Amino acid sequence: MEHTVTHFDTRLLLAKYKKIRMQSEHLCSPLETEDYVVQPIPDVSPPKWHLGHTTWFFETFILLPNFSGYKEFNAQYNFVFNSYYETVGARVLRTDRGNLSRPSVADIYAYRAYVDEQMEVFLENSVLSDEVSAVLELGLNHEQQHQELLMTDIKYILGHNPLFPAYRETDSVEEDLSVMDSGFISMAEGIYEIGFKGTGFSFDNELGLHKKYLEAFDIASSLVTNGEYLQFIQEGGYENFIWWHSEGWDWIKQQQAKAPLYWHFIDGKWMHYTLGGLKAINPYEVLCHVNFYEASAFAAWKGMRLPTEEEWEAACDHFYWGERWEWTASAYLPYPRYSKQPGAIGEYNGKFMVNQMVLRGGSTATPEGHTRASYRNFFHPRHQWQFSGIRLVR
Repeated sequence: MEHTVTHFDTRLLLAKYKKIRMQSEHLCSPLETEDYVVQPIPDVSPPKWHLGHTTWFFETFILLPNFSGYKEFNAQYNFVFNSYYETVGARVLRTDRGNLSRPSVADIYAYRAYVDEQMEVFLENSVLSDEVSAVLELGLNHEQQHQELLMTDIKYILGHNPLFPAYRETDSVEEDLSVMDSGFISMAEGIYEIGFKGTGFSFDNELGLHKKYLEAFDIASSLVTNGEYLQFIQEGGYENFIWWHSEGWDWIKQQQAKAPLYWHFIDGKWMHYTLGGLKAINPYEVLCHVNFYEASAFAAWKGMRLPTEEEWEAACDHFYWGERWEWTASAYLPYPRYSKQPGAIGEYNGKFMVNQMVLRGGSTATPEGHTRASYRNFFHPRHQWQFSGIRLVR
């Protein structure tokens, strides 16, 4: 029997909707108009595209199929703001998002205002089915994912401007995160439950609660610091192939990589770009912006390794996490009994379960309340632009 969402619940959802939608615009408030359009590399989307795409999600999956009489804001926007949903039709290539001088920034803010107004009318005058409520909850979490991507993409855009402009002079995302403790936590061998359990929202890639046998292991209670990684650099870590996977060594040679993203050796001193501008490296601060190749090479140099995602989840109640996305040694694959949903929503996670590595824990760029112990992020091993760090296992 299908249940429905009450008007009381709908009002709570509307309040949550407004709060999340306002946060996306707040994150963009320090930007100049020109900043909204830049796409330095294919992996980075222009900020205005994020604002349009998250709006398109609600229009496409909530309003158009469920709100009788709804008039589409602009029929061309499906082509412009569809990200990867083959079910929904043709779309602008990801590499061409930076060529979209039109629609303008003003057009996109008008689009957001229109859809938000229509969503408010819809939610205030509807009793939602479980199915529609679930899509709405997915849309809200989807926008929160894009808020994190907004921060990483804005940092990449400004951090590759030769003037190194500050996003905000003081910004909580880039607050100093110093390691307060050190040492290792011993985890006993045994069978551990892995995956989402309980109530509330989760993504489909967290589902399939299952048991996993783990050998005994010791996991670091804190993340690797800038100072520890600097020692790796100074002792020739980027010049010695022995520490690197073959693909990682190829990446080193192709990119001529010598340090984490945003690190610059200027006048005999290591500096790094932050959202507050260019600053000297603090050796006691938690490391950030390394890719999987760098994380695994550093671990090998230390005579250790990265945790598997199952080890990380089994141990995460014993250490503080949430400052950096933490690379794991696990490929991004489906859990037992994983099942894709029908239609376009089924394209959300499953189609990416190949050639990517799992990250756990969230970061200071992750919206409050968006992550949890079972949350699985995933990126290709080469990616540095996330707020990612390293936790070791021995």
